[in-house]
Amino acid sequence: MARLAQTAGLTDVQQEILKTVREFVDKEIIPVATELEHRDEYPQQIVDGLKELGLFGLMIPEEYGGLGESLLTYALCVEEIARGWMSVSGIINTHFIVAYMLKQHGTQEQKEYFLPRMALGEVRGAFSMSEPGLGSDVSAITSKAVKDGDEYVLNGQKMWLTNGGSSTLVAVLVRSDEGHPEGTAPHKSMTTFLVEKEPGFGEVRPGLTIPGKIDKMGYKGVDTTELIMDGLRIPANRVLGGRTGRGFYQMMDGVEVGRVNVAARGCGVAQRAFELGVSYAQQRHTFGKAIAQHQAIQFKLAEMATKVEAAHAMMVNAARKKDSGERNDLEAGMAKYLASEYCKEVVEDAFRIHGGYGFSKEYEIERLYREAPMLLIGEGTAEIQKMIIGRRLLEEYRLQG
Repeated sequence: MARLAQTAGLTDVQQEILKTVREFVDKEIIPVATELEHRDEYPQQIVDGLKELGLFGLMIPEEYGGLGESLLTYALCVEEIARGWMSVSGIINTHFIVAYMLKQHGTQEQKEYFLPRMALGEVRGAFSMSEPGLGSDVSAITSKAVKDGDEYVLNGQKMWLTNGGSSTLVAVLVRSDEGHPEGTAPHKSMTTFLVEKEPGFGEVRPGLTIPGKIDKMGYKGVDTTELIMDGLRIPANRVLGGRTGRGFYQMMDGVEVGRVNVAARGCGVAQRAFELGVSYAQQRHTFGKAIAQHQAIQFKLAEMATKVEAAHAMMVNAARKKDSGERNDLEAGMAKYLASEYCKEVVEDAFRIHGGYGFSKEYEIERLYREAPMLLIGEGTAEIQKMIIGRRLLEEYRLQG
């Protein structure tokens, strides 16, 4: 075995894309990632390189200027990029969730207006669902849209936007009571709005403010922000799909793609942690031999490699299920849950193998140790994934009679 996490059944085109991305990661991301991360610096040069490779249009249909590739191809690219630096994978993930939602649910006019520029990376996407007091309870959204002639007026505060400052298009989920009488189930009175804005911080359009970057333990470089709407006026033709009340379902469809992405990120970070651990174990000597020759370390390496392989297999299965057009919430939930948990464990084992040096910022594993926890939370906590998995299992195995 030359390398962990190989994927069977790929086309020549898929293999060539992955080879190109892998080479880019090895040459352009890994050598600079830790330095940029420590400075919390946006990786503009790396992002420009991804644009040149065409990755911002990877899943956008060819008719709109994209490459028209599958979710599997995208997930495998994300795995490679996260292996280099997880923050970079976050930059393209939210972009693709918005592009996917437009492709699946947008009006023809919305697709023609946004997708060609998104494919080029000229329009950069972010999506906004969470709020300061929301947590995992999406039904508790308080941000609201009120119809006013041919426009809607949006008010409220959103939280945890990846690409909040650098994006120019945000898909925002708010409550919209218009056409939905009192007593309507919360998830049936939500609408997704396509909000265009200028990049940067402060007031980025009248009624819309991006206060600044949230200071985080890890996942640095990428800008994570709040979004404040105060009398933000949006034309009615920027309701995703042209009809109100469908926002919850649109967002959940996008989140399924996001969960496959988070699983892929977990696979990539875990793979890099294994690479660092197995390399260090062969260089570090104790008691007269490389620590890789000690049985205790070999056991760790065996467990780490098995977890990398298992998580990768589940991620690939979830992506292929979505590509087939079948429901994949069960597979996506399982993949996200397993990959994020295994990522945390593999990173910690690699950290332990490094001993005291793992605690030093000179070693890459220190950065991975701070990045892995974000995957336990992003796109739904482990507890949320277990709820999804449990409910789906009861649907599949429901007793008859």
